[in-house]
Amino acid sequence: MEKAYEVTEPTKQRVIAIVGRPNVGKSAIFNRLAGRRIAIVHAQSGVTRDRLMHEVIWNDEHFELIDTGGIGTINSASPDSIEGGILMQANAAIEDAAVAMLVVDLETGVVPLDEEVAAILRKSGCPAFVAVNKADNPQRDTAATEFEQLGLPVFPVSALHDRGFGELMEAMIPELPPPVEIEDKDALRVAVVGRPNVGKSSYINRLLRSDRVIVSDIPGTTRDSIDVPFTVGHGPQARHYVLVDTAGMRRVGKIDNSVERFSRFRSEKSIKDADVVVLLTEAGSDPTTMDKKIARAVVDAGKGCIVIVNKWDLATRTQRQFAPEVKRTMPFMGHCPLVFASAKTGYNIRRTVEAIDHVAAQVSTALPTGVLNRVLEGAYAKVAPPSVKGKRIKIYYATQVSHSPIIIRIFCNDPRRIVPAYRAYLVRILRSHFGLEGAPIMLQFRGRKRSD
Repeated sequence: MEKAYEVTEPTKQRVIAIVGRPNVGKSAIFNRLAGRRIAIVHAQSGVTRDRLMHEVIWNDEHFELIDTGGIGTINSASPDSIEGGILMQANAAIEDAAVAMLVVDLETGVVPLDEEVAAILRKSGCPAFVAVNKADNPQRDTAATEFEQLGLPVFPVSALHDRGFGELMEAMIPELPPPVEIEDKDALRVAVVGRPNVGKSSYINRLLRSDRVIVSDIPGTTRDSIDVPFTVGHGPQARHYVLVDTAGMRRVGKIDNSVERFSRFRSEKSIKDADVVVLLTEAGSDPTTMDKKIARAVVDAGKGCIVIVNKWDLATRTQRQFAPEVKRTMPFMGHCPLVFASAKTGYNIRRTVEAIDHVAAQVSTALPTGVLNRVLEGAYAKVAPPSVKGKRIKIYYATQVSHSPIIIRIFCNDPRRIVPAYRAYLVRILRSHFGLEGAPIMLQFRGRKRSD
């Protein structure tokens, strides 16, 4: 991509980047700090090629953790090679990070590539710490002193046995910038929407473990949108929600009275006012045209969403058989978590709450500007946009301007040359790099001024 003008460097964020050569245990450490298996860990060298990002909470401190591909070479890698791409992405992660963690292998000792990466870190000015992995017991800790020659603080750790990370994190976290003060906001608003009689009220009652809202086999029992407070946990760690039980939405042509028209209007407004939308379908039938229309309303409103297939206790097919039908009917919801559950038996209800929390976090994600631009650079280099009237769009620079939904403004030579297929391609690339499950991504293309 081309640059149209100078851009102010973004402020360092609360980001820790994990860097190092291949197969030293970066992904294992990433998974250990994240608290769950996110990165693929394999004995084969070079399994991780792209960056992975995940929000981590360590002793009530929030920060973003970035896992990078193993740096196989410094000087000889061609910019077009996989190794060159990995090095570029690692450099991008260092640029955006407030702190860097250089992972090395205790068993192999210091190698020239460790020294070269350490030199890059020292030159960058980014505070950096050496995590000497595979220090599986205290007797091996003394061998880690060999790595002090890299000129950075050294901490023996073991991803396999979960050793040494307390001291390492106690040293790294003070180097992070202070958290941005966020105004206290209302509880997370979660709108539960769907066709009549798919079990919306039953689902809310199961979450509350009480019959808070009316449940009936008669479609249309819920006429208005009902706000129900809901809290998980106690004290400062408690998570607060407002569950919004909405009226079942039918096709406009089937609405024959003013009450139902008003109910549909309130349901649509509940979607627009929500932070996260739960779209309920049912296992008794394939997704319908109305399911698709409701899903489209959620997408058009720019809301994070999870899809729940309710009444799974009545299912006659497996999840593996049913999931493709959901994706076929609503392909534009393929980025949303799909959970099979039963409000009647309680099956997977806890998992639906975890999915809601996950999507809420994804919707609020702040993408590091440097990493964002390099991802788009790579996408542009890999697949050139089609020409429109003999000319192609040229992308200069991108920045995130909003979240909830995530809006990315892309500066280019002529927005009229972007075609829907290429726009969709860029969104797919962003999802493949940053995850953003359930979160809407909107791309705004802006033309440069003639004076630029």
